[in-house]
Amino acid sequence: MLQKGPRALVLCGPSGSGKSTLIKQMFEEFPEKFGFSVSHTTRKPRPGEEDGKHYYFTNKEKMQKQIEQGEFLETATFSGNLYGTSKRAVEDVQREGKICVLDIDMQGVKQIKQSSLDPIYVFVKPPSMDELEKRLRDRQTETEESLQRRLSAARTEIEYGEKPGNFDMIIINDNLPKAYEELKEFILTNIQQKSEAES
Repeated sequence: MLQKGPRALVLCGPSGSGKSTLIKQMFEEFPEKFGFSVSHTTRKPRPGEEDGKHYYFTNKEKMQKQIEQGEFLETATFSGNLYGTSKRAVEDVQREGKICVLDIDMQGVKQIKQSSLDPIYVFVKPPSMDELEKRLRDRQTETEESLQRRLSAARTEIEYGEKPGNFDMIIINDNLPKAYEELKEFILTNIQQKSEAES
């Protein structure tokens, strides 16, 4: 159902792994090749956020109803707010002939694996837990409590990310340019092969 157009790409990795930076670089280098699926959320927009660009802002009742109707590929709850990727958001990107990029957490990956979407799964991991902790501390955006929460979540995510069969590729981000080259080469060969196999 969701396979018109190029195969989607799922990127997963703990907070501080550098996943967002890698995604940003890909979009800057290949604006015509990649598209972001815009997630839905029930949280209020932050200053500067636009509806339909950063998120589709909605309310709980409406989103709950759409989830029950099977309109979402994956959903998650953070700090009391619902977040999710709708099938339509992915189809919108695929219709433009672009590779749809989903930046989701481990729970989201598990849900996508149950869906009809057949993406390429890439896990971005930090070189070590110490390095991850250092990166998160350097951001200076976390309280000690939220930092510990993120680190504990990261341990679980890394454990899941390293299990054979969960991801098509694991990138250890100890050097950003090197990690980016690995990601780029992997995606471009994989998507190239897939397109050639279908044509």
